[in-house]
Amino acid sequence: MAKNFISNSEESTRMFKSDFLEPLSKVKYYVPLIIFIPVICFLVWKALFDVQTPVLEFFGWLAFGLFVWTITEYVMHRWIFHFYPTSKWGKRIHFIFHGVHHDYPNDAQRLVLPPSASIPLALAFYFFFEWLLPETKIYSFFIGFIGGYLFYDMVHYALHHANFKSGLWKRLKHHHMLHHYQDATKGFGVSWLFWDGVFRSGFQKKEN
Repeated sequence: MAKNFISNSEESTRMFKSDFLEPLSKVKYYVPLIIFIPVICFLVWKALFDVQTPVLEFFGWLAFGLFVWTITEYVMHRWIFHFYPTSKWGKRIHFIFHGVHHDYPNDAQRLVLPPSASIPLALAFYFFFEWLLPETKIYSFFIGFIGGYLFYDMVHYALHHANFKSGLWKRLKHHHMLHHYQDATKGFGVSWLFWDGVFRSGFQKKEN
C-alpha cells in the first residue's frame, strides 16, 4: 500500500479536539513498566507461593505464554493494526490505533501503548486465557505473555530512538525501518522476526 505522508518531526501531533481524550493517547515509554512489573511480581507470588506450581512446570507455562505472545504480536500488527477500513469512522479508528504511528513515527509519546489501551487489552487477554487454560495455569502463563508485551514495547521504543551498530539489534532496527519507510505490507515482526519468516512477510536480502 503506497504511503502518502510521513512526518520527520519529533513533535507530538494532536489527535483529539477533546482536552480529556488527548492526554489519554500519549504516554512516556517507561509507564508500561511501572504498571505491569508489579502485576508480574504478583503473578509470580500467586504461581510459586500461593498455588505452589512446581518450578519446572512454572517455567514451562511461562515459556508457552511468551511463545503465544510472539504470534499475538504478529497477528495484531499484521491483521488488526494494518487492516485498512473504507468507511470514514473505520479510517478514523485505524488512524487512532496505528495510522498515527506510521504518519508520525518519531513521536516519542506514541511508541508504546498508553494505559487507556494496554490495561483493557491486558484484562481482556487475561480473562480469555483464564477461561481457556487449566485451573491456576493462567498465573505462570500470563507472566510470559505480559512479559513478552513489555519486551515488545521497550524494543519498539528503542528501535525508533536508539542507534545500534551491529548484531541482532541493528538487524531488528533495519527490519522495522523498512516496514515504516519502504513497504508497510511487510515486516510485521517488531521484537521477533520469526513469524515474518514463517509467513514469508519479511524483506528480501539484497544481493551484492
